[in-house]
Amino acid sequence: MSTIASAVSRMVTPVVGDTFDVERVRRDFPALLQSIDGKPLVYLDSAATTQKPDAVIEAVERFYREDNANIHRGVHRLSVRATDAYESARRKVARFVGASRPEEIVFVRGATEAINLVAQTFGRTHLGVGDEVLISHMEHHANIVPWQMLCEQTGAQLRVMPINDRGEIIIDEYERLLGPRTKLVSIAHVSNALGTINPVQGMIALAHARGIPVLVDGAQAVPHMKVDVRTLDADFYVFSGHKTFGPTGIGALYGRYELLDQLPPYQGGGDMITSVTFEKTTYAKAPQRFEAGTPHIAGAVGLGAAIDYLEAVGLQGITAYEHELLTYATEALSGLPEVHLVGTARDKAGVLSFTVDGAHPHDVGTILDQQGIAVRAGHHCAQPVMERFGVPATVRASLAFYNTREEIDVLVRGLRGVIEVFR
Repeated sequence: MSTIASAVSRMVTPVVGDTFDVERVRRDFPALLQSIDGKPLVYLDSAATTQKPDAVIEAVERFYREDNANIHRGVHRLSVRATDAYESARRKVARFVGASRPEEIVFVRGATEAINLVAQTFGRTHLGVGDEVLISHMEHHANIVPWQMLCEQTGAQLRVMPINDRGEIIIDEYERLLGPRTKLVSIAHVSNALGTINPVQGMIALAHARGIPVLVDGAQAVPHMKVDVRTLDADFYVFSGHKTFGPTGIGALYGRYELLDQLPPYQGGGDMITSVTFEKTTYAKAPQRFEAGTPHIAGAVGLGAAIDYLEAVGLQGITAYEHELLTYATEALSGLPEVHLVGTARDKAGVLSFTVDGAHPHDVGTILDQQGIAVRAGHHCAQPVMERFGVPATVRASLAFYNTREEIDVLVRGLRGVIEVFR
């Protein structure tokens, strides 16, 4: 057993019988044990970034203390160990998302860079004037702006599939928009602003029936449910490490190998070549072709440790517990007449966006912070969906498997205080 895996196995024993032992899990996350202005921290902002378990923190620290060296180039012992750790993390990611081979995983800074990579490689080689990229009305800016930039560069058009008042994609309209000019569909697996879980497997099947490839933004899905890219039949799938209980500045792009290996490089530099002369450069095969320069090696190691941790806890138990917590939180917030949920899809992940009568979301967030409650207030990098629901912003409480019912109760008490202030 590796040092990291051994550390993980000592830390997590979260399931006792059929009960999820959340208090045992919480002890693995040092940031959760602090107080804010004398009040215990209630961290409800995991959709923005998750807290990190000791196993991840220790893995990153251990790398810098013992194995820090550049990869793929050196023959000395530290370089060999660093390379092994980096490529081991790639294999872990591939296994975690169900890729058929490690070479289908490209390390990037996060989901945002992964989408930009696909836009500037696949997009620029496959789209021309009059072609179309199809996205939904609920997308994060990271799944809007890169396609707008691509359309400006190529003369293509951005098309948007509508959503209903619950925050669900209108599938009939989606199918109607799939046409002969559609060259790519790019869709969130889970909405960061609404919590909607989109039926991506069925949507991919509808697109593939017309020969249209699909990119799935899994930033809000991978940390909370089992994802298998081959079962989904996704062509590209992206996620971020920092939302998956790993470090910031690291993420992954999955791409079918036959697609990746046809694409041109995203950036030029060291380690993405096989040979360089002043007359000609020959590029490496995927995925190395897309990883120019010195990568975030420690970040990849930390992401690998986060995957070890999640697998030790168990995705099935995580999903079930978070669903139970979401149900409890939804019922609790629905019991406050002045609080209005935005996004009530029948299939949801642990995101509760809401407004409070008479109060600006930023004021709500500030008052809750004074009670030690961390929520997000704003447009959540999803301004079009805010416009769709006629609000400038919402308060967003987002859940993870380290949250508790008691924390939801604290949130409800805090909101009652907010309501009194603005009554």
